[in-house]
Amino acid sequence: MRLILFFCFGLLLFSCGEKVIEPPQNLIPKEKMVEIYHDLALLNAAKNNIEPLLEYKETTIMEYLYEKYDIDSVQLTESDLYYASVPLEYQEIYEKVDAILERRKNAMEGAAKKKNDSVRGARQKRRDSIKGPKAKAQDTIKD
Repeated sequence: MRLILFFCFGLLLFSCGEKVIEPPQNLIPKEKMVEIYHDLALLNAAKNNIEPLLEYKETTIMEYLYEKYDIDSVQLTESDLYYASVPLEYQEIYEKVDAILERRKNAMEGAAKKKNDSVRGARQKRRDSIKGPKAKAQDTIKD
């Protein structure tokens, strides 16, 4: 039984390391694929907001990406298929995209928190100025 399990594990290990698909001649580099997938994620998330702009420019999200990255649909499809056939590289690409999206999310949350804090501070100053100096003195005595 152990011999069969060891053989199956070895077969699985060697089959994962083997290239199923040869890289296409016009393979998109991994870093460029990260950028493309990042933009695709952002554009799909904002699709409802940017749809009027895309309609005005008579284009689609994919056409925009093809033009921006100077690629075509065949090149993207072949590159995607190749990277999908090498799971570790595909995972690395998606982990990088996820990390970029996470950093952007944290930056936006930080900016939103900073804005809320400044608005809250401005409201507090306004309330304090409305109360006047006597109210400020009474608040200080209460504390």
